[in-house]
Amino acid sequence: MTDHRDQRQVYPTAIVILIGLIVAGVWIWKRLPAETQDYVIDQALPVAAGGMAVAAIVLAVVVKIRRRAAARRERNRLIGAFQRETAQEKKLDLSFALIECNAYRLDGLEGIAPSLKDLWVMTLHQAVEDKQHRIRGMAASHLGVLQDQSVAPLLVKALKDDHAYVRACAALGLGRLRAMDARDRLAQVAEEDGDQTVRGRAREALEQMRNG
Repeated sequence: MTDHRDQRQVYPTAIVILIGLIVAGVWIWKRLPAETQDYVIDQALPVAAGGMAVAAIVLAVVVKIRRRAAARRERNRLIGAFQRETAQEKKLDLSFALIECNAYRLDGLEGIAPSLKDLWVMTLHQAVEDKQHRIRGMAASHLGVLQDQSVAPLLVKALKDDHAYVRACAALGLGRLRAMDARDRLAQVAEEDGDQTVRGRAREALEQMRNG
């Protein structure tokens, strides 16, 4: 409670100080000789603007570095939790959180990639109930992140899933995997699937392969 009260006192004080600085600056500016004002406008302001631009760039770089460091710490925490967890459902949740935290990249996850692969393949095989289509789909899309071509046939099979969500995720996974052998099947899905989202995902996967 004390911290909040202190903050409420600090904000008005800071505003008063800022207003005072602005007023003082205007007062000083009006009393400067015309030559000095011209010099400030012609010379000092451009230098100050350049300095502010450099400072903004440096600040952006520092913020980016700090965000990456925080993401690495969170990734390492999740990896540790994933390796310690024994319950499959919780392990699956941690695996999904890991991929999201790592911006859907394999970098930094190579050490646990085999475990992730086994878990997601098992999920595709076992999560066959109607209500489990979402975790089945997430497993399919995340398998593509691992860049393991051996899962391509499983993802191609998932393109026939009863749920459009799973089919779309399978197409997404094949695009991430750049599974060239699946191009003909994806082209067929892009033309013939009854769901617009699935067709769009298949086209995106084909585009990734062309640009890859």
